[in-house]
Amino acid sequence: MKKLGFGFMRLPLLDGKDPTSFDADQICKMVDTFLENGFTYFDTAYMYHNGKSEEMLKKALVERHPRDSFFLADKLPTMFLKTPEDVPRIFAEQLARTGAGYFDNYLLHCLDTQNYATAERLNCFDFVLKQKAAGTVRHFGFSFHDSAALLDEILTAHPEVEFVQLQINYLDWESERVQSRLCYETAVKHGKKVIIMEPVKGGTLASVPPLAESLLKEREPARSVPSWAIRFAASLPEVIMVLSGMSNYDQLSDNVSYMKDFQPLNDEETALCFRVRDIINHEIEIPCTACSYCTEGCPMSIPIPDYFRLYNQKQPRADYEAAAASGAAASQCLACGQCEEHCPQHLPIIDLLQRVAAKYETD
Repeated sequence: MKKLGFGFMRLPLLDGKDPTSFDADQICKMVDTFLENGFTYFDTAYMYHNGKSEEMLKKALVERHPRDSFFLADKLPTMFLKTPEDVPRIFAEQLARTGAGYFDNYLLHCLDTQNYATAERLNCFDFVLKQKAAGTVRHFGFSFHDSAALLDEILTAHPEVEFVQLQINYLDWESERVQSRLCYETAVKHGKKVIIMEPVKGGTLASVPPLAESLLKEREPARSVPSWAIRFAASLPEVIMVLSGMSNYDQLSDNVSYMKDFQPLNDEETALCFRVRDIINHEIEIPCTACSYCTEGCPMSIPIPDYFRLYNQKQPRADYEAAAASGAAASQCLACGQCEEHCPQHLPIIDLLQRVAAKYETD
């Protein structure tokens, strides 16, 4: 299987403010091109695109291509589970939404300290194993956003897990918060294969500072900036798949062009990625990936990722005021903390919103 996976998380939209306004024609063209070039791995989740990603995948992929022509991954949303009855109910709903019949890979979604406790309390590991025995799940894993120490604890307690999905990119490789390298090494220690998410860190590694871009272009003028991030992730020896949330046909075409006959980075190219990392860390203050997990339950409907993007890009006050017109201002944060509980990057969002407010809301 080729190492590039199509993530149904950042699909092309007709209205950028409506995550369910899919550009269906473009998505179908992207799916067709992906398959035509020998790529087969697709990834979705219950919560993506306000719960509509699975349905779009059914229309663009399942209803238009033979089931044995693609490999499908879906996830049990641990963050939404409250009672034991939620587990089989949501699983059945996912089978209906996708129309897939079975999932090639099925993951417990976004395990961290809180979500792992939920998974244990509701016997989610046992549930997935039963689905595997019944044939509705082929392979069992989990996606993870926490410390290497917790990952080691989970894999020690659950050797039945076949793979782990980790956030790995060259920006986070030595991050104390994300611990990409340490988590990768922990998975390898336990003999688990690794699937990578966020290789371009929500687009951060697709649009790098000018100095960083000039270094990459000097080395490989014809290669795109994000290609370096995808290839860095795919070059790790125990990685079996790298997911990319492709937002338009051009992004897909670019990814396919260099991953069709993938060539790993050499030592000099890897070192160059780390030089770029140092430049980015110097210039970008808030390492947000715009996953929007933080906004799902925000009682004030604060567009947190939008504000962080404006702040990082040093956009003018007028742009901030335009964004605030469709949601609450940063200063209206209630400090309830639900956003921080769900942030995969473990960002101090409450404090960061205060920083945004001080920049854009004071005279």
